[in-house]
Amino acid sequence: MDSGRSEVNLAQFKDHFDLINEELYKVFNSRVPVVEEIGRHALLGNGKRLRPLIFILSCELCHYRQDDRYHLSTIFEYIHTASLLHDDVLDNAELRRNRPSANQIWGSHAAVLEGDFLFSKAMAIATGTGSVPFLEKIADTVIQMTEGQILELVNTDNWYMDRDLYMEIITAKTAMLMSTACTCGAIISGADRETTESLARFGLSAGIAFQLIDDLLDYTSTREVFGKPVGKDLREGKVTLPLIYTLEQLETKEQKRLKGLFRDHGHAEEDIRYVMDLVRNTGAIERVLEEARAHVDKAVESLDLFSDSPTKRDLVVLSRHIIDRTK
Repeated sequence: MDSGRSEVNLAQFKDHFDLINEELYKVFNSRVPVVEEIGRHALLGNGKRLRPLIFILSCELCHYRQDDRYHLSTIFEYIHTASLLHDDVLDNAELRRNRPSANQIWGSHAAVLEGDFLFSKAMAIATGTGSVPFLEKIADTVIQMTEGQILELVNTDNWYMDRDLYMEIITAKTAMLMSTACTCGAIISGADRETTESLARFGLSAGIAFQLIDDLLDYTSTREVFGKPVGKDLREGKVTLPLIYTLEQLETKEQKRLKGLFRDHGHAEEDIRYVMDLVRNTGAIERVLEEARAHVDKAVESLDLFSDSPTKRDLVVLSRHIIDRTK
């Protein structure tokens, strides 16, 4: 990553984050103590809260400032955290946000059930709005996220993955939830179709950029900064865009040799290091970074419909943070 870039400071959103966290603590409860215990570990740590924040800002951009907006924002953190719990089980992950993952502490069965609980909690809150379009959007998004996760799973170690398939996976698995957070902000505000679609496009482009950067950081960051081991995707057989672009630049003979190494030897550490170095030194990092920037520019353009305001500027800052973040 470009070391000359300075990370956007999110301190300006502290009041929002405090109110979001307050609602997360208030709403998260269960008659089963271990459900709360796992949930607090998974949910109430050092999460970025970008999805609830993007919902709050979308509400405000559409002039909706009702007291329930922070309560409703927890929907998107519950869904996000539930997907991470399931993801960590599928990957047998050991770390999440620089702490042991829930599946390492309580076991995979408990982690999966906790994810189910959080999905259900999100749906219960959405139902409470009394808005059928709001609820339908949430339900459809959870379906698409699950489809994206399954599509990623069945393509584990698929070294023939192309960009189109990769984009289909990250759009469903990651970008749709950001888009839905924006869309639901417009829906609950009673915004018109044009406004709703503009915010949906903003969230989708921002969500794609977010995942592109996430996949870059797996090759360029450090375990201490990133909160989980770098090279994790490669070790888990996930073929992401930096690797896709690297493979495109290799001779056919070298492509076949690398695919054979991983097929015959599993994910040997020396092979991991070799491929990591290839990705870092063939221009793929810069290419993906430029693509992420283009998606952020597209996200910002989606806000052209709206007049200039502090909230619109906040959304622009948030989208720029996606590019500048280091974890």
